Amino acid sequence: MTTAAAVPVWSVDPRTGKRRERVAVEATAAEVDAAVRAAHAARPALADRTARAALLRRAADLLDGAGARVIEAADAETALGPGRLTGELARTTYQLRACADAVDEGAFLDVRIDHADPSLTPPRPDLRRHKIPLGPVAVYAASNFPLAFSVPGGDTASALAAGCPVVVKAHPDHPATSELVAALLRRAAADTGLPEGVVGLVHGFGAGVELVRHPLIAAAGFTGSVRGGRALFDAAAARPHPIPFHGELGSLNPVVVTAAAAAERAEEIGAGLAASVTLGTGQFCVKPGLVLVPEGPDGDRLLTALTAAVSDTEAGVLLDHRMRDAFIDGVRARAQLPGVETPVTPGAGGEHTVGAGFLTVPAARLLDDPDAYALLLEECFGPVTVVVRHTGDDAVGAVLAQLPGNLTATLHLSAEEGAGTDPAGRGARLLAEATALAGRVVVNGWPTGVAVAPAQHHGGPYPASTSTATSVGVTAIERWLRPVAYQDTPPALLPPELRDGNPLGLPRRVDGRTERS
Repeated sequence: MTTAAAVPVWSVDPRTGKRRERVAVEATAAEVDAAVRAAHAARPALADRTARAALLRRAADLLDGAGARVIEAADAETALGPGRLTGELARTTYQLRACADAVDEGAFLDVRIDHADPSLTPPRPDLRRHKIPLGPVAVYAASNFPLAFSVPGGDTASALAAGCPVVVKAHPDHPATSELVAALLRRAAADTGLPEGVVGLVHGFGAGVELVRHPLIAAAGFTGSVRGGRALFDAAAARPHPIPFHGELGSLNPVVVTAAAAAERAEEIGAGLAASVTLGTGQFCVKPGLVLVPEGPDGDRLLTALTAAVSDTEAGVLLDHRMRDAFIDGVRARAQLPGVETPVTPGAGGEHTVGAGFLTVPAARLLDDPDAYALLLEECFGPVTVVVRHTGDDAVGAVLAQLPGNLTATLHLSAEEGAGTDPAGRGARLLAEATALAGRVVVNGWPTGVAVAPAQHHGGPYPASTSTATSVGVTAIERWLRPVAYQDTPPALLPPELRDGNPLGLPRRVDGRTERS
């Protein structure tokens, strides 16, 4: 019997397109199975909330301690630069510690107790409800965030906080970084008395498919393309026992600039737009991809400022040459549409780089022939945006009505519109339209930059995401839990979280009232 040859996994320098080192080999079905079974076996150890909080904090400490090595490895594979990656590492370790704090507090368990009350109609039995972990979680790492949305990122941190071991499918754009940080997470597990199987790592496209189909995987988290995410989402739903699939797939992140806002601060908005579109060489999932700017002199001033700022942006390196080719082809196809102009032409900036730019098109083109201009309403990954020149409220509403779901929607309003004193009620109406489109609405700011906070929501209507949950902030823990209610259960058999007297000091709702100790 002939054994298939191992498929090597290479670390590649995107600045040159050359291989750096052989990092690993693609996981076989048997190796995926072993990683999942190790994660499944680690579940009882993660049931201890104190232990998993300690794991998250130790992981953060180890990542900080190895920061120089981690940043060097990530920069070599992504060309994102030490400055950007230093900030991303800080965000990653902050998120791990925030999840640890949430584990200590225990509010995510959503403990509710209703004592028996025979006087009610119908009589109420004793009911006690809390949330328990689903089981091993498959995490699919993102290309554009080698730390914050990859091996040690939000999906992993929140799953571990919930008590779920993880098996991460590494992204091929940063395999060496993935191996390095996975080793740190496993060391954190060992240092806190937990089995190293709480965090597994596999490489390869086939491994990713095997992972989502594995019968012991209880849920999945994904950040990536619509095509790849939808294929995995469908596979998760097609299993004999379907599982939750929390996918962030793609987003256009529309921006609306009203005529009054352009009149007030055209130059400021133009410069801010350029900075947001070109940040990280346009490789943020919340990059503004479609911007509605009014026709007329004020809109022209905005475009003049945008042109100047984008023209001053140096050519940059994308995460890999496949993405570079897709960017160049995507820009070319959009620029060839009738009526589309390129005040600053985006595209190839050199053998390995791309130049930033933007396209413009009259709103009437999109509205008169939506099918012909459908490409302009799809995300183009890289430093480019489409500026749609609108003629007022009706045109703005009609364009927004054509858009799919988004992670964000941004409104630039005048002082009067923002204060709610505009006679047309424009601010409130636009806010309602944006709310229907997106999971986060930004007013007089820019969507790039997603704060890690309890009130944050990073998700949105499909195809922005495949669920209503957030992938950023401690609320993300809720994705990996399910509620269980116990009825008339003898006190000695109840989980400690549900016993009278609140022995664990958890925030709880008891007979409709909040109990904190």
